[in-house]
Formats: sequence, structure tokens, C-alpha cells
Amino acid sequence: MKHWINKKISLLALGVISSYYLLAQDDKKLDIDIDVNKGDNSTWYQQPWVWIVGGAVFILLLVAMLKGSGRRKD
Repeated sequence: MKHWINKKISLLALGVISSYYLLAQDDKKLDIDIDVNKGDNSTWYQQPWVWIVGGAVFILLLVAMLKGSGRRKD
């Protein structure tokens, strides 16, 4: 009996919360104008040479760190 009451209360709370969120939706049609300059390639992170140089520097640092971490046998 107690389990049945808990289930009924849970379903009631879920129904109230979901109906609150559904009624809170705005019915107005939003006119969103997004201007994206796809032809403009002026930002630094969109330049291919930046990625190539950055990748080369990363690989060089990675190799230098891995080479220095090896154990030396004396």
C-alpha cells in the first residue's frame, strides 16, 4: 500500500513539473538573424599554417620530454 502511494505521488509531481515546463514555452515566433561570414578567413585559428606549426611544436616538445625521461644505465 505504501509503495503504491509513493508511486502515485511521484507521478503527480512529475506531471506537475512537466506541465509547468510545457506551459512556460513561448508561443511567439522568434526571428533570429545570424550573420556568419563564411568567406572571411581572417581569424588566426582558421589558418592552416597555424595548425601545422602548432602541431610541429607539440610533437617536438613531446619527443623532447619522452627522450629525457628514459633511464640511464651507468
